[in-house]
Amino acid sequence: MCEKKAIFIHSADLESHSYPAECPFDSHRAAKLLKSLQSMGLLSGTGYGVVKPKPAARLTLKKFHTARYLHALQRAENGKWDLEALRMGIGTGDCPIFRGMYEHATLAAGATLTGAKHILDNKTKIAFNPSGGFHHAHPERSAGFCYINDVGLACHIFAEQGKRVFYLDIDVHHGDGVQYEFYDRSDVFTLSFHEDPRTLFPGTGFIDEIGTGAGKGYCVNVPLPGGTYDTVYGEAFNKIALPLLDAYKPDVIVLELGVDGLAGDPLTHFFLTNNIYADIIKLLLKRDIPILATGGGGYNVQNSVRAWALAWTVFCGNDQSRDMNIGLGGVMLESTDWQGGLRDREIVISKQQRQSVIPAVKAAIKEVKRLVFTIHGL
Repeated sequence: MCEKKAIFIHSADLESHSYPAECPFDSHRAAKLLKSLQSMGLLSGTGYGVVKPKPAARLTLKKFHTARYLHALQRAENGKWDLEALRMGIGTGDCPIFRGMYEHATLAAGATLTGAKHILDNKTKIAFNPSGGFHHAHPERSAGFCYINDVGLACHIFAEQGKRVFYLDIDVHHGDGVQYEFYDRSDVFTLSFHEDPRTLFPGTGFIDEIGTGAGKGYCVNVPLPGGTYDTVYGEAFNKIALPLLDAYKPDVIVLELGVDGLAGDPLTHFFLTNNIYADIIKLLLKRDIPILATGGGGYNVQNSVRAWALAWTVFCGNDQSRDMNIGLGGVMLESTDWQGGLRDREIVISKQQRQSVIPAVKAAIKEVKRLVFTIHGL
């Protein structure tokens, strides 16, 4: 019997450092989320609560990253930045050098690993670290606001304990750093739903990237067109993710819950509402498999906070937002845009948009099935 149904992983130390003001990544989103959840009484109860993380140890970080890269990160933060560090992506526009950079990255990674440990120790079934989800970091390269790949590290930790891991990435950007780490392995299944790599960073995650050797068929990519909306996204998820998840029979799900697919995100081109994320979580919970969830992308801060607040209520089994929270959106989330609670209002999709998106999504579903379903007996 688990001590907690769900744990929210956060500490004030995660609020001590900030990316530069000109950087689109807001490292204070988790603190704003915490404040919102506390104001609604959603972080107290016998079944769930807040857990303080510990920084990831250097020995643990080396399960994913090279010692040379970790050393370069620390040197750069201390003013010893050089051409070698730049070649590793450190000090670029999307991975700037700032005070506390290494400390923040290792603590954010440690928060995800804290969640993994609680699951392995059977202390919880669901662990959520909104400060994690840095899926673009490679063993020796920073990229896309990501310095330490916490989700990749968590997959390693679970696999080392003999667990079959299903890594599900629904951030609108392809989870390239995690994919390539496990590209030739079958003990970690990587599945990424993302925007077409021809129109969005990092330019990887094409349908024909399906793994090699023992990992062939255990890497699946579902690139979707700009303009993708809830209904078609849900169709792709139901027809691809659920059959593969049920066929693989994992011991744990690592969920990269980036919400930059929300309509209005300044860096991306999807038209999702937060309702689709809630629906996906509900489908995963029905499988009764432990879930380690992290944050990720989300560059409209207000919308991201509301989406993760809704996700937390679903994790805790308290999703009554269609009625109970009417009127709480503006007061509790400090927003005057929408007074309907945590759930977004539906978006009206034009006939032209449907005609543009539907054929591309159906084609993607058909091609993914052709490439990998037979490998899994589907």
